[in-house]
Amino acid sequence: MDRGLILLLLCGVAVWLSASASAQRDHQRKWGSGEPHPIKHEEELLTEYWVARAQETLHAKLAETQAVHTNVAKNVILFLGDGMSVHTVTATRNLLGDSAEKVYFEQFPHTGLSKTYCVNRQVADSACTATAYLGGVKGNYGTIGINANVPRYSCDGAGKVENQVEGIAQWAQEAGKDAGLVTTARVTHASPAGVYAHIADRNWENDWEVTKRSCDPEQAPDIARQLVEGRVGKALKVVLGGGRQQFINTTVNDEEGYPGYRTDGRHLIKEWLADKRAANVSANYVWSRKGLSLVDLDKTEYLLGLFASSHLPYNGDRARNRSQLADPSLSELTEAAIRVLQRSEKGFFLFVEGARIDMAHHDTYARRALEDTAEFAQAVQKAREMTSEEDTLIVVTADHAHTMSINGYPYRDQEILGLTEDDTDDELPYTILSYANGPGYKSAYNQAQGRIHLTEKLTDKTDFQYPTLVPLDAESHGGDDVAVYASGPFAQFFSGNYEQTNIAAMMGRAAGIGPYANVQP
Repeated sequence: MDRGLILLLLCGVAVWLSASASAQRDHQRKWGSGEPHPIKHEEELLTEYWVARAQETLHAKLAETQAVHTNVAKNVILFLGDGMSVHTVTATRNLLGDSAEKVYFEQFPHTGLSKTYCVNRQVADSACTATAYLGGVKGNYGTIGINANVPRYSCDGAGKVENQVEGIAQWAQEAGKDAGLVTTARVTHASPAGVYAHIADRNWENDWEVTKRSCDPEQAPDIARQLVEGRVGKALKVVLGGGRQQFINTTVNDEEGYPGYRTDGRHLIKEWLADKRAANVSANYVWSRKGLSLVDLDKTEYLLGLFASSHLPYNGDRARNRSQLADPSLSELTEAAIRVLQRSEKGFFLFVEGARIDMAHHDTYARRALEDTAEFAQAVQKAREMTSEEDTLIVVTADHAHTMSINGYPYRDQEILGLTEDDTDDELPYTILSYANGPGYKSAYNQAQGRIHLTEKLTDKTDFQYPTLVPLDAESHGGDDVAVYASGPFAQFFSGNYEQTNIAAMMGRAAGIGPYANVQP
């Protein structure tokens, strides 16, 4: 916005504020006698409160235009809240205390919206979207790191160089930077696989899954193999998440006694360690939070952490199950990754995924989805505190939305996870949060009595599945645009509405890597 126009607006606001203050104090609006819920913040009754807040925002916008960072980003961190729709962020504000709160990354100076569709689907999955925001190319539903010339389940399409999509991790490595990933899912899951893999089916996480589709694992190497053997995967300095079973054979148990899924007899964790020892570099493999705490991160060049046989637990469940000492949080993993990567003189690229937001939504566990969003925000805050806005670009976004919506007209002091007090045609309460489809159908309806009489006692339960309109085993994704938040060098690029593929391009341009290596700031 033009600086002169902003100053003119500020002057107008000041005059209005002065003229209205006296009258407003004499005619202060009280909360109506029919409202059973008193207003939470008395200052919100006053006109001047809202005018002053608008002034503060205008001042901040003016300051932002004067402090735009146009220096090259030495470091780039992409935070991906899997399935973190705009509704999810809005509901998390209430979980944190009030609708007026801001989730940490909402304070970032620049915000935009990205379009999430796949080439062949209106509503995307985490595979094709990973190719978009990490590689700058849209692909087909269910495929990773390849263009739309390759149909899903193709045995040989992903192996052709002309179909492979180079991503920002590869751009960073080719520029002499380090790269790494952190996730609360399996490290071979769709989103993190987008950092390093080229594959025609997101489910091909191990060789058995490939052969099950009548494909040759040598022609279509599985995702775990690509992490250990692939050009980008084997060069990642930090890999932290879950998924041990994808790396070991069915005849071998992991550290917690779970057998592997591989049928080729390989132990890819041992192979990863052997490869690093042969290269004479310092490398550590850990499988527990305690093991991570014993690693000297300031002297570690390569770090592989697989903290679960499959996915890491939901963040809220860590507290409820008292497993905080055993299971690391996303914030802790983010801190560890940055400490290792910060040793690079040329900088780094780091991908961090809050994966279980999405998984909670699929089960219509709204409480868990919001809890994991709150922890995701804590990880973003930790990263921003550990780095400088002068040389580190942080981008926060989602890959796709979900069908959860915020319903009715709940009072400000009502818990977002509870029930509305609206009058309904059948005189039965309903939840503030609900889904268009999913397994929560049976939570609020049965054939014998129709809609069930819900109570706060039910919605207070962690395993309560929020109601849905259509019964499905798993709730589907939503096709909404998703928000993008940015802070640091060239964060202004991320304002507006654009294709999801632009995210990779804008990060590359900010760092001067990949196709933008020779572009002047």
